[in-house]
Amino acid sequence: MNRIDHILDHPLFRERLARLEALEADRAFCRHDLSHLLDVARLMWIWVLEEDLPVSRETVYAAALLHDLGRADQLERGIPHEEAGAELALKILPEVGFTENACEEIRDAILGHRRSGAAARSPLGELLYRADKACRPCWHCPASAACNWPDEMKNTGITR
Repeated sequence: MNRIDHILDHPLFRERLARLEALEADRAFCRHDLSHLLDVARLMWIWVLEEDLPVSRETVYAAALLHDLGRADQLERGIPHEEAGAELALKILPEVGFTENACEEIRDAILGHRRSGAAARSPLGELLYRADKACRPCWHCPASAACNWPDEMKNTGITR
């Protein structure tokens, strides 16, 4: 997972993650910190293994680590975070050794990670959408009452 280590060490990744963590420091729920990014990656990888999906571990981790990185741009400038994140991915991924095809696959997944089904743009995007939603422990969140997620989307246990 050499390329993943390079993403984690990339100056643009570190700068954007630090900005995002600072912007969300006082947020009571659903922070988009490194723990969230890794939770999404690990859940995606479990499903890849369980469902025997043809996706590499580095592709899973790259998509998960980069999928919410654009949230700082959303909070500061109003740019949808999936668009800002996809743009950041296309700057970081080639520099750490991903092929043009892999960059496009990961970019499409990031662009589609807020939508399910055909709107997710790709199987990797659907996987990213599922993991992003499923990794939230809503049943344990002290700010659940203030959350803007509809009740039917909230995770009320480990499997939903």
